[in-house]
Amino acid sequence: MLSVFDQGPFAPCPSPFNLAAHVLRHAGRLAEKTALSVLSGDACEDWSFARLEAAVRGTGTGLLAAGLKPGDIVLMRLGNTVEFPIAYLGAIAAGLVPVPTSAQLTEAETACIVADLKPAAVLRDPAVACASHPHQITTADLLAMHSLPSCGYASGDPDRLAYVVYTSGTSGNPRAVAHAHRAVWARQMMIDGWYGLTEQDRLLHAGAFNWTFTLGTGLMDPWAAGATALIPAPGTPPEDLPQLLRHHRATLFAAAPGVYRKMLRGGPLDLPDLRHGLCAGEKLSRHLHEAWEAAAGRGLYEAFGMSECSTFISASPSHPAQEDALGQPQKGRKVAILGADGPVPMGQEGTIAIHRTDPGLMLGYLNAPGETAARYQGEWFLTGDQGVMAADGQISYLGRGDDMMNAGGYRVSPIEVETALAAHPGITQAGAAAVEVKEDTYVIAAFYTGPEELKTEELQAFASRRLARYKQPRAYVRLDALPTGANGKLLRRALPALFKG
Repeated sequence: MLSVFDQGPFAPCPSPFNLAAHVLRHAGRLAEKTALSVLSGDACEDWSFARLEAAVRGTGTGLLAAGLKPGDIVLMRLGNTVEFPIAYLGAIAAGLVPVPTSAQLTEAETACIVADLKPAAVLRDPAVACASHPHQITTADLLAMHSLPSCGYASGDPDRLAYVVYTSGTSGNPRAVAHAHRAVWARQMMIDGWYGLTEQDRLLHAGAFNWTFTLGTGLMDPWAAGATALIPAPGTPPEDLPQLLRHHRATLFAAAPGVYRKMLRGGPLDLPDLRHGLCAGEKLSRHLHEAWEAAAGRGLYEAFGMSECSTFISASPSHPAQEDALGQPQKGRKVAILGADGPVPMGQEGTIAIHRTDPGLMLGYLNAPGETAARYQGEWFLTGDQGVMAADGQISYLGRGDDMMNAGGYRVSPIEVETALAAHPGITQAGAAAVEVKEDTYVIAAFYTGPEELKTEELQAFASRRLARYKQPRAYVRLDALPTGANGKLLRRALPALFKG
């Protein structure tokens, strides 16, 4: 039997369609219900569904009044505030194409994005680094738009471009991933396949507003279901999350594995209202999974996805993962494990792939048709991740098929890090790899050659000017020579063994 698991077709996306209208589809019926609570200790700032929709559609009106036209690309350089999701949905409501980006990106990194996208405007928090652009709309401007009359929802073909996100490319150049409006429709497959989400839920997401994991899982999915989203105020330490979960009666909790790890340092957890936890961003280890269930007495369900297709393999309360498996493809998904000649036999290792007809799959890499084509093998989109499928469809994760690193839930290309460090005059060659510094905890380490050992502080300062914080190495190791193969190519997979913590 071949490693292909077909969960059957999913209901087609209706047409005409608008992503923001779908996310806020319950706003009229649930006008006074709390859509969002920003949590700070025992206090909170509440947004009703009516207030949220008014701010979103007012923002859409303001952006159009600022001279932007439907189809225009708008780069988002905003901080960790509620203005981030409001501006994002406001742009989409008006037919614009927002590009959310990490506030950690440096000015140099944003200069490459501006050159690549040529955005019509930049939505800008002055405190967030950004390359120069002639049309900048500030956070003060955006706040003033909340009270404007509501724009109409710009509806159309669900396959048209809705938004763009950036992901590290294997070539070392971040790639602009173009998504259609239908991507949010496809996220409904996660409701039963991962969340177990209902309108009565209160979902607390530990991430920042301006992280795409939070934007989707922590905000848009609860709103689209008519549930309440809970987001900790900026700067909330992980150690405070159990108290927030308890005091604000969260029924679901979502975070990257590293957050769960830090929460567990405090010992047993008293979370009477919590049904279960949700985990994504990097592989959940069996040790951490068991430690959480022992401390919280609640299940923890993992999901696997990527910038190109959100999450499509997951465990859920109705279908828990078996042993170390990720889970199984969600209902409506068609997933395979591929070798060079197509699907491999059940139980054999290969590349995890998703069918090209999946409604959540990207439209392609913007301005990079060749790289888009290279990600397909016939009818399948290749994730680059290795796995093995059991007879019941459960898929176990075996790691990346390339050298991509994971840093706190972000995928980072080693080539991007190496290129930045190679510009240092004291470095002749650089290599980067993820290394384990303690059980289940990995950081990016840089290995380099040069005439003499360089001060760590100097290298940290050098990297901080060229790389977002999550891409910056946390350790630097000087070697007499980097490991190479017979053809002289750097052997990155040999680097972790040379790390001596």
